[in-house]
Amino acid sequence: MPFFIIAGAVNAAIAVAFGAFGAHALKDRLSEHYLAIWETAVQYQMFHAIGLLVVGILLSPALLGPSTQLSWAGYLILAGIIIFSGSLYALSLSGVGILGAITPIGGVAFIVGWIMLIIATVKFGK
Repeated sequence: MPFFIIAGAVNAAIAVAFGAFGAHALKDRLSEHYLAIWETAVQYQMFHAIGLLVVGILLSPALLGPSTQLSWAGYLILAGIIIFSGSLYALSLSGVGILGAITPIGGVAFIVGWIMLIIATVKFGK
């Protein structure tokens, strides 16, 4: 399904841009603590952008093909990026600590997304 390949590529590009932004524009504006949080957001966004690419490739008819479990994996990973990395970006820039309470929701979405990928592979693997 091209959607997840496009979503993965877009998120990878954003992660590179945000990584560079953090390393250059934010380096002298954020404390080490908040800069480390920013870097964590970038790393998780990139790791999971690659996960979206994998899901998109696996959805091709030559591999696992269309699958509800694979689609769920992709959507959960995408939601995880938005919630996990998004909350950490917002926390880094605002310093509003309550935003850190949202982050685990994104982490759970990541975990369930990866589990759905496992289920799809076991169920439909050739």
